Amino acid sequence: MIDFSTLFGTILSNLWPFIIVIIIIAFFKSPWMKGKIGEAIVNTSNKLFLDKEIYTSIKDITLQLSDDSTTQIDHILVSKYGIFVIETKNMKGWIFGAENQKQWTQQIFKEKNRFQNPLHQNYRHTKALEEILDLPSSHFTSLIAFVGDCEFKTPMPENVFCGLSYTKYIKSFKVERLTPVQIRTVISKLQRKRLKQGFSTDREHIDNLKQRKKSSYNFFG
Repeated sequence: MIDFSTLFGTILSNLWPFIIVIIIIAFFKSPWMKGKIGEAIVNTSNKLFLDKEIYTSIKDITLQLSDDSTTQIDHILVSKYGIFVIETKNMKGWIFGAENQKQWTQQIFKEKNRFQNPLHQNYRHTKALEEILDLPSSHFTSLIAFVGDCEFKTPMPENVFCGLSYTKYIKSFKVERLTPVQIRTVISKLQRKRLKQGFSTDREHIDNLKQRKKSSYNFFG
């Protein structure tokens, strides 16, 4: 008579390495992990190509606004030339989009996926920083950095980049907008205002995003 418990145990022990590999692959292909890899690439690029004596990097920061909503910003560079706000996209394939379109399109072979216009996404980030830091919009520069194996198939605004050329754009700014005192004040305020990093903060921010989308739908619907 077949001992099914022994048979099942043998099969499981043989399949277990493959199951682990599948789990690891799924983890690295998850949107969360892709985002973290993209942020790590930009963070490394900032360290390699931007003078740390001029640009102070603040990464992966979540801030709470006066209306209790939250905003999560990939990278902020504080310098005498102003505050650079970088939204990172780790994507592959062809990218289609225009400055005023609500959604852009990613195409991989025949598959098409729509995603939020990152310029609109980063606009909220810069406006949040204006509110928190009490500084005019002229002190902020929004940038979008696509770091995956992608190619733009439509003309893009000058502040949207594929690859690491965004660092050259940052270094092209030569007009001083912040004094040393203002720079220290900005960095200190952001460090005080940032929410504690961790799962609970990320979960709260995701819930906040869902609520905002629901409210927007109800308003327009």
